[in-house]
Amino acid sequence: MPAPQRRYSGKDTRTRINQAIRASELRVIGPDGENIGTLSLADALKEAEKMKLDLIEISPKAKPPVAKITDFGQFRYDTKRKASVAKSKAHVTETKSVQVKIGTGDHDQQLKARRIAEWLEEGHRVKVDLFLWGRYKYMEASFLKERLDRFMKIIPAEYKIADPMKKSPKGWTATIERTGAKIKKSDKPKILDEEEPEKKKKKEKNETKDDSKSKKKSLDDLLDIEGGLI
Repeated sequence: MPAPQRRYSGKDTRTRINQAIRASELRVIGPDGENIGTLSLADALKEAEKMKLDLIEISPKAKPPVAKITDFGQFRYDTKRKASVAKSKAHVTETKSVQVKIGTGDHDQQLKARRIAEWLEEGHRVKVDLFLWGRYKYMEASFLKERLDRFMKIIPAEYKIADPMKKSPKGWTATIERTGAKIKKSDKPKILDEEEPEKKKKKEKNETKDDSKSKKKSLDDLLDIEGGLI
């Protein structure tokens, strides 16, 4: 006894081709994209047969449905390739989080600010949290908001406020997102405890000069006998 056929009860997303097409009338497109016109299903199948190609329903919800005369194997390949390209270009946006504290050093703040800029550049939103503990929880709201705002101003990227600054269970928070502008190299903040190369070089030169002067003076002091040199 043959097994009973299973009926497909879900949404039918299969592409109908040739005799599987149910519409009685179709708007037919040729292999090169030319508009053949509105034909009955029987006439459309004859056209496809004449060209030794398949009749593929590409827009079943259109009125009348749209079908294309083309090779089904090539059609499947093109469809998969387009889907693959679209998937590779799709970007998943996340909400990243960064936490700063009152008392976080300038160097750490700069590192966190640059990390935020990278996330914004990638298209993510960033939630910036000012974490409060102990007595800091009871400080004036205006002071705390100003501290969070001061940190956000050193972020080396253009952004807009997605969620305004507000109190949170752990302190104060704000969410920002990219405006579309890319990070400018000139806008990248300098680490506060690092000196500019030229100034540093000059300082080292002066220190070496002063050191040699000091050594010369010490030697003169050692050789000075009753106000005269040996």
